[in-house]
Amino acid sequence: MDRPMVVGVDGSEASLRAVDWAADEAALRGVPLHVVHASLWERYEHAVFPTGREPPSEKLLTDVLAVAAAKRARARVPGLEVTTEVVPEGPVSVLRRAARKAAALVLGSRGRGSAAELLLGSVSLAVAGRADGPVIVVRGDADDPSGARTREGPVVVGVPDGLADSAAVRFAFREAARRGVPVEAVRAWHRPPHETTDHPRFTGASAQMHRQRAVEALETGLRAPTDAHPEVEVRRRIVGGQARTVLLDTSARAALLVVGARHPHGRFGLHIGRVTHAVLHHALCPVAVVPEEEAP
Repeated sequence: MDRPMVVGVDGSEASLRAVDWAADEAALRGVPLHVVHASLWERYEHAVFPTGREPPSEKLLTDVLAVAAAKRARARVPGLEVTTEVVPEGPVSVLRRAARKAAALVLGSRGRGSAAELLLGSVSLAVAGRADGPVIVVRGDADDPSGARTREGPVVVGVPDGLADSAAVRFAFREAARRGVPVEAVRAWHRPPHETTDHPRFTGASAQMHRQRAVEALETGLRAPTDAHPEVEVRRRIVGGQARTVLLDTSARAALLVVGARHPHGRFGLHIGRVTHAVLHHALCPVAVVPEEEAP
């Protein structure tokens, strides 16, 4: 049986946009949508309610949020199978468990209350850095929060170094095949500062060496997924510059931006590098964070 799409909701506007996006994705895959609300989410995010109003009871929030989100999803995609679950735990542990059984876990880009003042909600960041399955954080243009203008854009993926069979690249190709759009495979390169020299001959040779390494890494990373999905058009991009800057530039015209998160054995805490952290905070399209397994 195909795994459902799972969406985490907390009642914020960002999580409602995530419901819309998740409903569309569930319909695209032909799978059910499962709505999850962790009833301690507000406590986790240190929710701040408007002055002069009493905060709604936890019981009321618990009863209303998941049901309202499910109703919204059914209205958006008539006939979609939608289930709900309310769990009396903190959201990070609940959503991490949900991600293990999901085709993908979808989250909003901001949380409720005080955490909404941050660029990325603390729950979304924590789950994206620790989940064992793909996590999609729904970001987008403020003038086009549903991402309607970019749904026909390419699926952009940052091709990692040293991985001949990247889970993130495989995920990107599957998503592009479902949508009938190209994959834009990006590999950035730059010359480290310590290699700077005033001699133009050596400067050019150093730059060419790093660019060639990027070309080889890109071709290595694309070999397996292009064989598996020959129907997907592949656009290769080798760009000089910082990877996070290059990926953020592409996000304005992408349907989805896919990056990997490496989970080293024996390490705890967030497993998000600088590139993934940057795109989660600043991308102009939804961002899929796909865990990459590393050897012990």
